[in-house]
Amino acid sequence: MIELFIAFGAGLISFLSPCVLPLIPGYISYISGSSLNELIEKKDVNLFPIILFTLGFSIVFIIFGAASTYLGQVLLQNSYELRIAAGLIITLLSLHIIGIINLKFLNYEKRIQTNTNKNFYSPILIGMAFAFGWTPCIGPILGSILVLAATEENINKGILLLIFYSMGLALPFILSGYLIQKFLIFSKNFKKNINLVSKIGGIILLITGILILTNQLQALGYYLLNIFPFLQNFG
Repeated sequence: MIELFIAFGAGLISFLSPCVLPLIPGYISYISGSSLNELIEKKDVNLFPIILFTLGFSIVFIIFGAASTYLGQVLLQNSYELRIAAGLIITLLSLHIIGIINLKFLNYEKRIQTNTNKNFYSPILIGMAFAFGWTPCIGPILGSILVLAATEENINKGILLLIFYSMGLALPFILSGYLIQKFLIFSKNFKKNINLVSKIGGIILLITGILILTNQLQALGYYLLNIFPFLQNFG
């Protein structure tokens, strides 16, 4: 399914967004309970709380996906209108990401402060707070995937879409914790390319929106399946 690759790519772009990537070292430091200097000096970083953190925001995003698909099913009797609306919304959000239009209500972020009580479930709760607090910032990208989920035939497909989105965001997050020294160097060098990556992601979402508007997204999926039959294993 081409939608799964789009969702995974959207997760990667969310990770590389200006309000996520620069904050990763601080999150890893807070979640692990070690300062950045301590993390750099350590040979082994405890990845378990970082994995729990990613589980926390994944749970929220997956619930969002299930809710979007359920709403889409309720509106399925107006499937033509739903497809047009979904295509238009994704197109508008992509134009905002590219910078062609400015949707002011998307230009803010809300940071949620959490207590420093460390226990088993604390990283999960912090991850859930991350999902709610930073949703306005990554909203245009996440919103596009949620709208895409609303066009799916059943809730399982919508959930799978958000699982892939969460994986795209979570895997580099975990990898950053494992390779914290190299990540700090990468983050410093990559900052100048953040806007370019966001624009590329916006262009991909723009193409997706146009394909949905013209009812060609599924046709493209079938075309790719004919070329790459192994893609059938992804859903």
